[in-house]
Amino acid sequence: MVSRVIPVDDFDLVIFGGTGDLARRKILPGLFRRFRTGQMPADSRIIGAARSELDDAGFRDLVREAVEEFGGEEKSDTQMLDQFLERLHYIAIDATGEDGWAALRDLMRDGVVQAFYFSVAPSLFGDLAERLHDHGIATPDSRIVVEKPFGRDLASAQALNATLAEHFDERQIYRIDHYLGKETVQNLMAVRFGNVLFEPLWNSHYVDHVQITVAETVGVGGRGSYYDKSGAMRDMVQNHLMQLLCLIAMEPPSVFGANEVRDEKLKVIRALQPVESHHIVRGQYEADGESPSYRADVENQRSFTESFVAMKCHVSNWRWADTPFYLRTGKKLKGRASEIAVVFKDLGHKMFEGDTARHRNILAIRLQPNEGIDLQVTIKEPGPGGMRLIDVPLDMTFADALGEDAESATDAYERLIMDVIRGNQTLFMRGDEVEAAWAWTDPIIEGWEARNDVPKLYDQGSAGPEDSMMLMHRDGRRWREIKG
Repeated sequence: MVSRVIPVDDFDLVIFGGTGDLARRKILPGLFRRFRTGQMPADSRIIGAARSELDDAGFRDLVREAVEEFGGEEKSDTQMLDQFLERLHYIAIDATGEDGWAALRDLMRDGVVQAFYFSVAPSLFGDLAERLHDHGIATPDSRIVVEKPFGRDLASAQALNATLAEHFDERQIYRIDHYLGKETVQNLMAVRFGNVLFEPLWNSHYVDHVQITVAETVGVGGRGSYYDKSGAMRDMVQNHLMQLLCLIAMEPPSVFGANEVRDEKLKVIRALQPVESHHIVRGQYEADGESPSYRADVENQRSFTESFVAMKCHVSNWRWADTPFYLRTGKKLKGRASEIAVVFKDLGHKMFEGDTARHRNILAIRLQPNEGIDLQVTIKEPGPGGMRLIDVPLDMTFADALGEDAESATDAYERLIMDVIRGNQTLFMRGDEVEAAWAWTDPIIEGWEARNDVPKLYDQGSAGPEDSMMLMHRDGRRWREIKG
């Protein structure tokens, strides 16, 4: 199977924060991969902009080192890397002052797609937007890309949206959530809406419950200062897990267009019921003798911030009435896994004599690692002795099914950046969507702050606090295993 690479229009992409960690780890190596596949037009340019006093040659050296450190097999293609580096430029710029802006204006070309990636702290978004406007750099067709966090509550999200709206229309703003760029997330929509097999069953009559798990084996790392002000709820649930829930629960849009898809996601968020306090479990990882505790990692021995959260949610509409959605995410868990599991109901009648086990069909969508989809079905156990039933997966691991196409699958960031150049906002969050997500999240956080809720401690390398197991056991259900 041969991949089709569709070139994009000629563009100038400015990366504010072009010397930062995200640019070095994800954005720039990803753009090199797109260049190497032939997707970037020959004259396209990437312009780094940051405070560092570099020239073009210095920035190219930095990008070469980034590709060599964070790139994949493509980093050995030194000839293509040299050609890619020739398309890179650099402007030393003051985001809150006037230095560098005239030089950036003179460097930009007319008649090509202009995109500006704000890979900086949200506190600088307004300054960048204002200066792009005041210096006549941005045009009515320019596009800006902004990274999360999109605020830390509803009020700050509304203020941020208002600031951006002073200088850019909503059609120009691309709020990037890299989870939506993952191949399997997009395949979730293809599985749902491209197969007659699933859509008739995709409702409360046939689905017992849905589990969404994003488990990490790492701790907070060097993000302790940020993370302790955020926690798992703000860092993961309000955006990543919320988006996955929306894609599972949304109604089929009339067409696969940006506003149509986002309209349906917004309806899901607005249909989410408030979460009761006994349907939420928060946790913090303990020290294990070799690795420090969460509190030591964030250097705050009085911290009540959660590194783990699990909850039971309900979408209050006709399709999902009384069907629970269980969400969990955490750090320092026993395995690294992102998975959506749609668990179908038991058969209403057991016809095979002696079969007392519970057999359920489960559609599991793996986002990482080993991206793929499997469907658990019930079959007869091979051999004589009657109708003994066992459950087996019909596994479609993309690397096995698609071969080289899966191995060279586009990284989430590079796919989303190419969507920006195309002007396709389908996989980006809209302003009202962000605000609706915070409107649901804020009361949850305010509730546990009002109760002085203390996170439950859990062992590193475990599946989280015991109370999170009970969240499911009380309902006669079990979390799917997080594999180490």
